[in-house]
Amino acid sequence: MSVKRVMGTETEYAVSRTDGGHANPVQLSFDVVGAAATDHNAHIRWDYRQEDPVNDARGTRLERAAARPDMLTDEPQLNIVNVIAPNGGRVYVDHAHPEYSAPETTDPFEAVRYDHAGDLIMHEAARRASTRTGYPIALHRNNVDGKGASWGTHENYMMLRAVPFETVARLMTVHFISRQIYTGSGRVGLGEHSEQPGYQLSQRADYIHMKIGLQTTFDRPIINTRDESHSTDTYRRLHVIVGDANRMDVPQTLKLGVTSILLWLTEHADEAGFDLGELLDQLELADPVDAMHTVSHDLTLAQPLALANDSNGTTTAWQMQVTLRAAVYAVAAMIYGTDTSGEPVWPDKSTRSIMAMWGQALADTGAIRHANDDQRLTMSSEASRIEWFFKWQLLEKLRRRLHPTVVQSDTSAYWDDQKLKAVDLSWAALDPATSVFEKLRSHTEQVNTQDDIVRATQHAPEDTRAWLRAVIVQRYPQQVVAASWSHLTVRAHPEAVDDIDFYGNASRPRIRQSDLITLDMSEPVQWNRTTCEQIVDECSNAAETLSRLSEIIATSR
Repeated sequence: MSVKRVMGTETEYAVSRTDGGHANPVQLSFDVVGAAATDHNAHIRWDYRQEDPVNDARGTRLERAAARPDMLTDEPQLNIVNVIAPNGGRVYVDHAHPEYSAPETTDPFEAVRYDHAGDLIMHEAARRASTRTGYPIALHRNNVDGKGASWGTHENYMMLRAVPFETVARLMTVHFISRQIYTGSGRVGLGEHSEQPGYQLSQRADYIHMKIGLQTTFDRPIINTRDESHSTDTYRRLHVIVGDANRMDVPQTLKLGVTSILLWLTEHADEAGFDLGELLDQLELADPVDAMHTVSHDLTLAQPLALANDSNGTTTAWQMQVTLRAAVYAVAAMIYGTDTSGEPVWPDKSTRSIMAMWGQALADTGAIRHANDDQRLTMSSEASRIEWFFKWQLLEKLRRRLHPTVVQSDTSAYWDDQKLKAVDLSWAALDPATSVFEKLRSHTEQVNTQDDIVRATQHAPEDTRAWLRAVIVQRYPQQVVAASWSHLTVRAHPEAVDDIDFYGNASRPRIRQSDLITLDMSEPVQWNRTTCEQIVDECSNAAETLSRLSEIIATSR
């Protein structure tokens, strides 16, 4: 294996009215998601029947009666809160936020492309919603309001269930704490309510309060244990809630690619005879939650972190990342062999690129560590790849210009200036007309062209089930009753009128099973374009298509 695995992202957007008028964010979210729908696909339900939000990866289940309502994300909704995007992704309302879930991909570079395609989809939905409602609606790609609220930017990775979850949790705890030095998107304010003036690496870190847990919206953990694979029993889905909403390509690519290669490490360490347990014993921190906050608040990138197994020992986030990268190199060399320069013979271009980018990120953060603030302001190459650093340069220059006398004598002064907060917010704006980031995008390194991202708004990835989901919804929208990540349900009789209800609401008769055809697409890479396109083209309706495709399952068994 390599960095290639089934992966995807989920992004919640801040939503607001820009005319100063009073607005309910929940209603604004409905407005945006409703505008993402069309007359053809608005009726399609999201099939919650396969979701299981109370199943815990540690081998237990939380009683539904004991779960907070916001944890029960499998509850069907009566409003139009779900839309299947043209690219096979999902647009929906999540509490008080419009959210975009990217379609399944198998490569971190492709995952970033479809993640940022969501920004275009959501911005267009907000534009249409503004026209429909008569008041301007804006979306921001960030994670905090600076007043105590936080919303998520989640990552999802399919991995082998055979790897003990304890091993995954230990390794990912080390990684998530330390990766902030190159994946953070930067934030003005320290503390959940910005109690202290200042600037930090990560938007999300201050809202993490537990080491491990099932919940995602309160007492947020470093490691989320929700065990809902949307796949077969062979795999689990690692659901990551600690990441930032990056605008820049490089940190977003590293966030996905490095996490994926470390999951590869857990899956192949035994095969290489590598003692991963010993490595984790060496890296385990005394207080992971405190370390999460400390790393984010430390602009020097040098703050020592106490180790759990050595009362006098400390490490740094940078050293932790160097150690993790060395472990990947060691295992890869044993499994793949090395070339004449001693570099592992990586199995594909994406893995070679991610490992090189990881090395560059450590070189960049190493250079930042050893520079003073004046020197840092001139480091344009590093800033083009490290988002928190690029944003810091922009804000620090503004801070010095606004308060030149005070700043020279107090490097921490005036970080609570409202103009700095306004620029921080503008960085996250999706609207190019008001976004600071959009004006500076050309100064950042990019891994996808804008044309590729635009195309990704309309075309699904071709090597996963997202392709089939998208093509069926696009060709036969009126025949599709419901969809989910792993299942697709259509009418058995294409000519039937829409007089039935998928969930059996009292006002409408419950749909009968005999009226439906459901395709189980639990294997994410089986239902790709290569496998399905000929059958799709040969069939004249959705029912015939899914029936033919179901025969593939029967034959393979």
